[in-house]
Amino acid sequence: MTFHVLTLFPDIIEGYFRDSIMARAVDKGLVGYELVNIRDYSTDRHRSVDDAPYGGGAGMVLMADPLARALDAVEAQGRRTIYPSPSGRLFNAAYATELAAERELVLICGRYEGIDQRIIESYVDDEICVGDYVLSSGEVAALVIVDAVYRLLRGVLTPESLSEESFTGGLLEYPQYTRPEAFRGQRVPDVLLSGHHERIRRWRLMQRVRKTEKNRPDLIRKLGAEQRQLLDELKDFD
Repeated sequence: MTFHVLTLFPDIIEGYFRDSIMARAVDKGLVGYELVNIRDYSTDRHRSVDDAPYGGGAGMVLMADPLARALDAVEAQGRRTIYPSPSGRLFNAAYATELAAERELVLICGRYEGIDQRIIESYVDDEICVGDYVLSSGEVAALVIVDAVYRLLRGVLTPESLSEESFTGGLLEYPQYTRPEAFRGQRVPDVLLSGHHERIRRWRLMQRVRKTEKNRPDLIRKLGAEQRQLLDELKDFD
């Protein structure tokens, strides 16, 4: 998959693609990226990219002209184009999986009060909200989407790493432990040291249900029969 990211601050994005798991995915050819500085497509001597909103109001709005030229340069109208925005459809794991099926994604990083609505109407396929809050940086929001999507690509992570993490099967992930066995008076649960795979599987599923009930009760309605049975058992579980 190739990510085409349009931004006023390419350095914010560049570092992300050069480190950790993403860097390995790029080296393997699983992920490609193109960073486009929107300011390069301004035509005045001041390289202007924003102006005051029509109708008045606080802040500035990214102008349509330079942004449209930048989008045309990456052939955005032939590729799925995303604009992260608090006004968009709420992002979730299922949405990330849908986007991971694309070969190329174009992401527009907004700033200030956002972008001219005519760009949204002419170019944007997906207006995506990464959460019920407002960010000052469209780059941060775009990277949330990039991170959630690229890790689902075949070969980036092992299937085992994805199979039991949060939101898989509608549940949050179980607690994780590593060495040492005892830390400041707290011990690793005995079941995880038992080597009994079925007991470990059941314990982890129990913990997933328990955490989901505590932190995300809105997800409980999506549980399957086995998870619902375990939820009932938790009433008497100490």
